[in-house]
Amino acid sequence: MKKLFLFIVVAIFSLNLSAQKASYTQTIRGVVIDADTEMSLPGASVLLVGSSPPVGTITDADGEFYLKNVPVGRQSIQISFIGYKPAKLSNIQVVTGKETVIVVRIEENVEELDEVLVTGGRRKSEAGNEMALLSARSFTIEETERYAGSLGDPSRMAANFAGVMSVSDQRNDIVIRGNSPIGLLWQLDGITVPNPNHFGALGTTGGPVSMLNNNLLSNSDFFTGAFPAQYGNAISGVFDLKMRNGNNQKHEFVGQIGFNGFELGAEGPFSKTGKASYLINFRYSTLEVMNNLGVDFGTGAAVPQYKDLSFKVNFPLKKGRISWFGIGGLSYIELHDDVAEKDDPSYGVSGTNTDFGSDMFVSGLSHLHYFNDKSRLLTSISAQGMRSTTVLDSLNKEHLPYPFYRNTFSEMKYAIQTTFKHKFTAKDNISFGASADFYNINLNDSVKRYAPEDFPAGTGSNFMPISDVDGSFSLFQSFAEWQHRFSDDLSLYLGAHFQHSTTNSQSVVEPRVALRWAASARHSFHLGGGMHSQLQPHQMYFVKTELSDGSLIETNRELGFTKSNQFILGYDFNATENFRIKIETYYQALTNIPISPNDGWFSIVNEGSDFAFVSKDSLLNEGTGTNYGVELTVEKFFSNNYYFLITTSIYESKYKAYDQVERNTAFNGNYVVNALFGYEFQIGKNNALSVDVKGVLAGGKRILPFLLPESIAAGREIRDYENIYRNRYDDYMKIDLRIAYKLNGKHVSQEWALDIQNVTDNQNVFREAYNVLAKDVKTEYQSGLFPMFLYRIRF
Repeated sequence: MKKLFLFIVVAIFSLNLSAQKASYTQTIRGVVIDADTEMSLPGASVLLVGSSPPVGTITDADGEFYLKNVPVGRQSIQISFIGYKPAKLSNIQVVTGKETVIVVRIEENVEELDEVLVTGGRRKSEAGNEMALLSARSFTIEETERYAGSLGDPSRMAANFAGVMSVSDQRNDIVIRGNSPIGLLWQLDGITVPNPNHFGALGTTGGPVSMLNNNLLSNSDFFTGAFPAQYGNAISGVFDLKMRNGNNQKHEFVGQIGFNGFELGAEGPFSKTGKASYLINFRYSTLEVMNNLGVDFGTGAAVPQYKDLSFKVNFPLKKGRISWFGIGGLSYIELHDDVAEKDDPSYGVSGTNTDFGSDMFVSGLSHLHYFNDKSRLLTSISAQGMRSTTVLDSLNKEHLPYPFYRNTFSEMKYAIQTTFKHKFTAKDNISFGASADFYNINLNDSVKRYAPEDFPAGTGSNFMPISDVDGSFSLFQSFAEWQHRFSDDLSLYLGAHFQHSTTNSQSVVEPRVALRWAASARHSFHLGGGMHSQLQPHQMYFVKTELSDGSLIETNRELGFTKSNQFILGYDFNATENFRIKIETYYQALTNIPISPNDGWFSIVNEGSDFAFVSKDSLLNEGTGTNYGVELTVEKFFSNNYYFLITTSIYESKYKAYDQVERNTAFNGNYVVNALFGYEFQIGKNNALSVDVKGVLAGGKRILPFLLPESIAAGREIRDYENIYRNRYDDYMKIDLRIAYKLNGKHVSQEWALDIQNVTDNQNVFREAYNVLAKDVKTEYQSGLFPMFLYRIRF
């Protein structure tokens, strides 16, 4: 490792010697828009901060601006417009290989001030969504790479925020405030999307590798609770991602090799005279490429095979735009016992062979129309699908496989939605909309019977069907919300969301409220809450119950929405423009959780963090749960070449199932502490070396213990459900390091990065697995010290 590090350092500084004499520049351009209506603002002033002589411009009739010959490196711009709060965008990264194109949102002043300069504007931590007053923050796409351990994945990046827990190196599931990951809503360009991860099974929201390509994303929002009424069918959080538009004036290209794969991307205008643009990127599994070239990584047949494609085209109109985006991917892996015997716990389960494949795609077409400078209507249609297949074999004493479990799941969804926004004055704006989702679902899975007494009368089938359905259902949603600003310091939000599902012919109405008061320029308080509801994972409704005569009935079809009542109270101290402290406390009461009368300990509140989803029949909406805690964020935004982020969450997550015993949920780690720090060294006039480090200390995963004597006697694993989740594994501890060097040539920019996961090689428990052949319980550990290299070129 030392030799590798020294080689990279020597190579980087050798390359730097040839780039010291010249000074390179690039263009910063973009558009200034109203934060509420998103209408462009002609006549706004844009100034390059620190330029001498001053470099500035005025936005044109379309609200667009151009700053040419800007030196590469970190730059800041100041935007001002009469009647609006000034805004400052700091530490914009300017490189030679790509134009910097940005969208600037500024907020209208509520109070008319005479010859008084209003300072501040929207804070860096606040969400881009104007309706979000609490438990929300925006994040830049640069942060998905800058934060050590994030690997360009928005989900892994979000694990550093307060209230989020992730103690799995194998997956990027997002556990928010003790909730199951299935409570998360994914949105891309305003359209709800299925699990955007490779190897994602139906009903889950995470996976080992993200399909979301950060080279294509723009600044986005992340919500951890009590989110606005426009978001529905979720109870824990929302990832509201935005895909940027391609450069509409210049063709640009990117090539990259890294953890997420080999990839190539292109963007540019369709013509020299128009403003329509395209953006496209293709990615292919790094390990699969290497395996095809004959490179052996010691994983046998367990080579993750995946590929994905993302694109977006944008057609500006006189009063709006039409855009079309798509994202899709294929993935497949074989996890066989010969691989499971190796030290790497990422592969397989002892005594089994598993072949798993999953595919996903989503494509959406949207039309935005501005009626005037106060009103706009956004209408979208989309089609999306998801499919997964599993072949699971158990191994006998001779190590030969025999069938144990089979499934084929597929789901198609067609959706239409529309949202109208209107800004009455600087004090009042409203939004309301509706959507309709139409699902076609095909499910077929079965499992081997354990013993003769499992065979129903009159049947001789060795397999018991779990689901066997080819059907359809619909979900209808609508919302209305209103924000009133009493002054620039006091804002009130009121909203309501409605849902109706044809799976159970049930409807729910969810009121939501929030209030934010800025007591001074540095101190602000917020409180709010509301009701949130979510359908169960779709395959749960079609699970079969086998009667004694061998007939099958669906006993989960009447399951209703899981419901969540949330209350949040918070305080923000913004000591300076770039430093803040935030404290937030919350209480969440969960009701209507599906539980099983046959297994008194079971609750669906514990599902969603594994590669598979447990299917239970005869469920009842009678379970409850509570999540409560306090969160602390201490953050210095990137300035003066460095940043740091410290987040602490202390929480409890409990549930009650059919037996009415209060237990810890599977996600009750009790606490998590994240600490991140990064510094960027300027090398010469054009280049930079950055060092980023992250440390995390969190409560270990909850344990579902084995009954070893009973497992040996039965010849299969037997769990101790009476003591489910009573104890935890040892605390999870990990330190990640990232070293990156950015080199700007005249027309090309390059980046080399070395990500070292778990630099201390700490052994964090992944799970305990029962080995049928060895008749013992084996402790498997998560990833040890693991270096990953990234190279990117833009031109």
